[in-house]
Amino acid sequence: MEISEPDIAVKSSLSAPELDDLEALVTEARWNQNAKDWRLFLELGRIYAAHTASGRIVATTATLPYGERFAWVSMVLVAGPYRRRGLATQLMRCATEDLAAAGRVPVLDATPDGQPVYRAIGYQDWWGFHRLRREQMGAKSARDPLAAPAGVAIRPITDDDWPALCAFDAAAFGAARNAVLAGLRGRLRDAELIALSGDRIVGFSLGRDGRMIPHIGPLVAQSDAIACALLAHALARIEAPLFIDLADAKSAVLAFLTARGFAPARPFTRMAHGHARRFDDPQRTFAVVGPEFG
Repeated sequence: MEISEPDIAVKSSLSAPELDDLEALVTEARWNQNAKDWRLFLELGRIYAAHTASGRIVATTATLPYGERFAWVSMVLVAGPYRRRGLATQLMRCATEDLAAAGRVPVLDATPDGQPVYRAIGYQDWWGFHRLRREQMGAKSARDPLAAPAGVAIRPITDDDWPALCAFDAAAFGAARNAVLAGLRGRLRDAELIALSGDRIVGFSLGRDGRMIPHIGPLVAQSDAIACALLAHALARIEAPLFIDLADAKSAVLAFLTARGFAPARPFTRMAHGHARRFDDPQRTFAVVGPEFG
């Protein structure tokens, strides 16, 4: 069915057919999100959707606020027959204007195809990362995990760790994202690890299941050595194919992952609207949750 004047709506809930429409958009785009990820946007943010006259969702954009300073924009998807009609730009403008009106800086992670679209409406580049993919457990991953630096212990995350872990993450990310991190718990337990120096947190990792492949992230650490030790512990336990979205600046960790069977799958560029300076700590930011969550 043709769209002449798309019906743009903000969704606070989804019917079963609408959720099927969202799943179809992700599948067509060959992205990795699943229904649990969409529910986080419904619970914590907004979904902007373009409907046909019959009610079918054929394009989306989602936003997710992080405190009062900034918010994430993602899930910019358009069904194949409806592309090149300005739907993505229209949805992005709606989302960007609403966030700006609320006093939040819109931030997003752009694919190479999306980057010129976002630049045209005022987004500017911050920094880059690459999605890395491992097809199966490598020989090095199957051996004993790499030793942590002297004085650092790595173990699974417990409930008692959670308040301090969220505070550690907020200082590195630039805002509290407790609810998003809580939404990841239990989705990839072998990646739920914390690094401690005495009783002080010096790193952690989480992960999640995906529509196609499990995904490790975020990975936040005080040093390359701690980041690699966290990854070594996780990789030794996970046999499945894996994604990790690693900051381009982390060349030592890239070398570590390459030696364990990871290869670049696609690049991303973190961009922001009307704000030239990044909010996160570049030293401690190793791997992001994913382009949908930051």
